[in-house]
Amino acid sequence: MDMDTEFADLRDELFGAAYRMLGSRADAEDVLQEAWLRWHRVDRAEVEQPRAYLFRLVSRLAIDQLRKAKSRRETYIGPWLPDPVLTGPETDTELAESVSMALLVVLESLDPVERAVFVLHEAFGFEHAEIADMIGRTERATRQLGYRARRYVQARRPRHRPSPHEHRELTERFIAAALGGDLTVLTQLLSPDVTFWADADGTSETPREPIHGMLPVATYLCSVTWAWPPALGVRPALINAGPGALVTSRGEPYMVLSLDIADARIHAVRLILNPAKIATAIAAVTVVKGRSIEPA
Repeated sequence: MDMDTEFADLRDELFGAAYRMLGSRADAEDVLQEAWLRWHRVDRAEVEQPRAYLFRLVSRLAIDQLRKAKSRRETYIGPWLPDPVLTGPETDTELAESVSMALLVVLESLDPVERAVFVLHEAFGFEHAEIADMIGRTERATRQLGYRARRYVQARRPRHRPSPHEHRELTERFIAAALGGDLTVLTQLLSPDVTFWADADGTSETPREPIHGMLPVATYLCSVTWAWPPALGVRPALINAGPGALVTSRGEPYMVLSLDIADARIHAVRLILNPAKIATAIAAVTVVKGRSIEPA
């Protein structure tokens, strides 16, 4: 098997790892491009296990890229959210835990190396000894990094996954209430501890900090009904394998909506209005390879 074929066969997996580590589709694609270039400079005779070698290469590039990205995000205007991806129905059952917007937001708080260890072990099944070789740490240190990351994620990740029917119903009711400024319905749908984010990087007049709490979020949504653009089109969709929608204005992409739903209530509302992120989300339906990360 030639090098191009080996890389192509693993590309979806490698993209899935880079995307989870970076939270950015564009950065993940950059990492894969650099990995492909370096792979072609390698003496193939010295590579015994192409999959492990390529994951090591992508992991180290992603860690370096994430360190640079964290510095760039310090100047981002308003909340920064991971790039949304429009996922196919099969992802909802197989991979929802490991590509969910909720999990990616939690992973943003981890150290880059902790994040890489968590992704490699939990989503791709590598043993800690293998990961240690990939990131240049001892097995004991790698195991400790993975333990800290897993404990941190488990303490903050939603535990209940509603049915697709519940997803769609609550999403449609929320959108109708938000567009119509219906405070009563919004307070019925939102959890008391709901958090609202709007990622626009200054391209829209949105809150520069997250809004917390049922009444503050509902009140804010009712106060901005006048700002919705004309001729809105709303298409419910799986965003990162979870409930959400693509919103257009006069047929042009306007916003991506992502919701966290548990116990028949909405616990998080994320609006992505940054045009660059919207463009990557609608470019294609993406199956982000990896395995499911089930709550312990």
